[in-house]
Amino acid sequence: MANEDKKKKSDEKLKNTESDPELKDEKLEKKNKDSEKSEEIESDEEIESDEIAILEEELLKKDEKLAEYQSHLQRLQADFENFKKQNEKQKQDLVKFANEGLILKILDSYEDLGRALENAKTKEDLKKGLELIYSKMKNTLEKEGVKEIPAKGEKFDPFKHEALMAEDSEDHENGEIIDELMKGYTLKDKIIKYSKVRVCKKPKK
Repeated sequence: MANEDKKKKSDEKLKNTESDPELKDEKLEKKNKDSEKSEEIESDEEIESDEIAILEEELLKKDEKLAEYQSHLQRLQADFENFKKQNEKQKQDLVKFANEGLILKILDSYEDLGRALENAKTKEDLKKGLELIYSKMKNTLEKEGVKEIPAKGEKFDPFKHEALMAEDSEDHENGEIIDELMKGYTLKDKIIKYSKVRVCKKPKK
């Protein structure tokens, strides 16, 4: 009995709602709002989906660019390693063959000496040949920047001369070089061989 009363009341309420224009409009408005809200949600989902697709595409492009940079870097590293090896080899060759030009010039004098010894008939011929070879070799060395260090009659200089003997001499001042025992040489202002000399040393009074 109670259930039947509830059903009657519900039916009456539904009839009243359907017959009431204001309630009907309100219901329709609510339905429209729900529909609009649903469309907005679908629109937002579509926008998010598009944004995700754009981001994925940009990420893919960045990955491709990164791979390109990595490949370029690897090529640069390989080129640099090859350059280092080539440069090191050039340095080694430069040190190894630094005297090549000078040796070629000396070889000319060496061959001249061989011809002089082979062709000289007399001591005089040999002497003339040796003098020509000596002059030629001296010119070659001078062109390369080699110079003799002045010694005899000069003031002894420990930066240029090496005293092998010291003795008193009436004809020389104290510290003056009496004689040159072995020549010394400079190469472009650098001492490459000290002159070996005999120096005057006066006794202390």
